Amino acid sequence: MKKILYLALAGIVLSSCTDKSGAGGPKYTETEVAEQSKKVNEYLDRKFDEAVDRSPEFASTLGLRSHYDEWNDRSDEHFKKELDIQRGNIDSLKRNFKLDALDEQTKLSVRLAEEELRRSEDDFKWRYHSYWISQMGGEHNDIPAFLVNVHKVDNLSDAQAYIGRLKKLDAVFDQVLVQLKRREDLGVIPPKFTFQYVTNDIESMIRGFDKSDASNILLADFSKKVDSLKIDADQKNKLKEEAKGALSSVVKPSYQKLLDYWTALDKKATKSEGIWSLPDGGAYYSYCLRHNTTTDKTPDEIFETGEKEVARIKDEMRSIMKQVKYKNDSIQDFFAYMRKDAKFKYSNDDKGRATLLAQSTGYLDTIQKVYLSKLFDITPKAPLIVMPVEKFREKSAAGAFYEDPAEDGSRPGRYYVNLYNMDDEPAYQTEALCYHEGIPGHHMQIALAQELKSVPKFRRHGGNTAYVEGWALYSEKIPKEIGLYQDPYSDFGRLSMEIFRAARLVVDAGIHYKHWTHEQAIEYMIQNTANAPGDCKHEIERYFLWPGQATGYKIGMLKILELRARAEKELGDKFDIRQFHNVVLTNGAVPLTVLDELVNKWIAKTKGEKKAA
Repeated sequence: MKKILYLALAGIVLSSCTDKSGAGGPKYTETEVAEQSKKVNEYLDRKFDEAVDRSPEFASTLGLRSHYDEWNDRSDEHFKKELDIQRGNIDSLKRNFKLDALDEQTKLSVRLAEEELRRSEDDFKWRYHSYWISQMGGEHNDIPAFLVNVHKVDNLSDAQAYIGRLKKLDAVFDQVLVQLKRREDLGVIPPKFTFQYVTNDIESMIRGFDKSDASNILLADFSKKVDSLKIDADQKNKLKEEAKGALSSVVKPSYQKLLDYWTALDKKATKSEGIWSLPDGGAYYSYCLRHNTTTDKTPDEIFETGEKEVARIKDEMRSIMKQVKYKNDSIQDFFAYMRKDAKFKYSNDDKGRATLLAQSTGYLDTIQKVYLSKLFDITPKAPLIVMPVEKFREKSAAGAFYEDPAEDGSRPGRYYVNLYNMDDEPAYQTEALCYHEGIPGHHMQIALAQELKSVPKFRRHGGNTAYVEGWALYSEKIPKEIGLYQDPYSDFGRLSMEIFRAARLVVDAGIHYKHWTHEQAIEYMIQNTANAPGDCKHEIERYFLWPGQATGYKIGMLKILELRARAEKELGDKFDIRQFHNVVLTNGAVPLTVLDELVNKWIAKTKGEKKAA
């Protein structure tokens, strides 16, 4: 339900945009089509802006200062109201616009807006089945990360808004508790293993509130931002004292109240099972797969696809084992060698951390400056920087992840690397991770989408797992085609990450559909991937908490590869990889079914141009 930050725009029924300009239907001039398309796009942008105005946190991520001292409403009443607004926008659009007089791009916008409504309806139906808080996410970590990374302080008003947000956190946590208690009443309690992670994070934050030094994450962040302002020392000290007061009187008690509830709920959590064990768990898992893959693939199809891909990738791994003249043909032995040999590890000290950050920056600089033009003729304007995960969340955060740039250019895209335990960051995977999270992966796709000018705003900021993560996984593969992965061990790292995503299909369906145990899923990952047992354990815990999410990566990648192979076959020497990537990237994050249609249209158009020539 947190995604409703930006989904409350125009939902449009697909049948309402039927093209009537054919035989028997009305004819429209180019001018009429252009005028009507302009009006529809303006309407969609207006509805998006209204939705952003109702979401202070999303507005801040876009670099806007609207309601800068407020938080999002997390109540059920708010979510229901947002859905009603979408439904009202449908009626308004049907009444006030000629939806049969639109250009192709605007028809697609209408269709995608309709898809957003359909997804919102689905999300709302299953809203109580999600685990609102876990080590993978929740207000206990998300709010500090938001204030540190998103809330900019460029003037006195911004600083006062920061304090205003601190003073209003009790209302946020009260709403979080309502959401958690509602799920508890319905029997939706997170798996047992997640409780200690969350407890540790909350307790760490509470300890920080008792201190005035750098261990108090929010006070340290606020003080640093205020110190950079061009105001007198007395004003700075007054602001800091006011922030300390808010942290002590509002923020700390809010965290304590959450901890008290979480500790009591911990006693009721006795199992770690898949969502098959929840009320209507089977139907909920079908929804999760549909939501994350944007396909109608069944759990059995997901499981079987994973098994086939694992077997195929193992064959490619064996080729690399021969290339490096490994002593035998046992993949398990090679996995163990890659996990344990010191040459594939960074030292677990400041030198090792600096080396990882420097190598990551180097890989990204090289692909941008030397190789990227072979694959793309468009690149994002937003810069990308490599950053370490902040101390307050590094213990529970993922090994690497990406955060979007601000649309107004005030914040770059950020590739975060987790330096908490260097043993968890194998050196042979560093190159592929850079391409996945940075360029040509998440940063290329997300920043380019934000910079699109020919589509409504909601298409610049929406997304689905299969497209977004499918593109990022595809982006791990394509640098090999242009001469990168020159070290065979780095190429093995690429394959090790791909087999990990393939194995996810097996274990996700295994956990949530085939009733696999926690231990059974971990053992499968250990036996079929190069990842360390501890990493496999953490990943399996993630799949328990985010059912279906991990399946989108491989399903999305396979669809992009399928579409590319189709285009290469149909177009022959007319195929241009850069033009193919333009089709994939310049329409925003679309469902896979829509992407299929867009590529088919491009193929047909290109073939037509070839004949005309």
